[in-house]
Amino acid sequence: MQDFINEFTVNFIDDHRYRYITEGFVNTLIISFFAVLVGVAIGFLVAIIRSNHEKTGHMKIANFICQVYLTVMRGTPTMLQLLIIYYVVFMSVNVPKVFVAVVAFGLNSGAYVAEIVRSGIMSVDEGQSEAGRSLGLNYRQTMQYIVIPQAFKNVLPALGNEFIVLLKETSISGYIGLTDLTHGGDIIRGITFSAFMPLIAVALIYLLMVTGLSWCVNKLERRLRVNER
Repeated sequence: MQDFINEFTVNFIDDHRYRYITEGFVNTLIISFFAVLVGVAIGFLVAIIRSNHEKTGHMKIANFICQVYLTVMRGTPTMLQLLIIYYVVFMSVNVPKVFVAVVAFGLNSGAYVAEIVRSGIMSVDEGQSEAGRSLGLNYRQTMQYIVIPQAFKNVLPALGNEFIVLLKETSISGYIGLTDLTHGGDIIRGITFSAFMPLIAVALIYLLMVTGLSWCVNKLERRLRVNER
């Protein structure tokens, strides 16, 4: 027990080293939250453009741009995208590293969200759209009030998994010198030369965050099912 207390003191108490963990935790939450917003916004936009093209044949140029975006984002590693955005895109611009991480992870997540949402839109029976048009709704209104709500319910579990993946992917932010949760634990390890306690602490924090996010998604899913009855 005394050894545990001594190691805990060395890793977290001495020189206030716990601040590396708290700072990294805050950065991880900020990056994850805003990257999710960016990813959802891009994902829904791309999904609507692609599904519109598949159903009507319109928006050919926009659909081509979306396909190029999806191919690039899904065909290259997330870490490489992060490095390119930081060292190439923002090379001559002094922007916060957190902002760079939000852009990188948001763009990456948007590609996967787009395909998830598109599959949900395409899974909604065509009769639903016909019913909307028979009620006098135009295409935008039909998508807004009939198709999108049903598609969202269908893909909610997959979206929840994507958000969990995004949360864990932020652990590579240290490659651009940003102190995220993982990098904070690694800094402590480099100072104390003790890997077990800081890395286990980081793993437990990630586990708690993922468990909490999963609980929220499951609760929302149950509430939506109740509303259907």
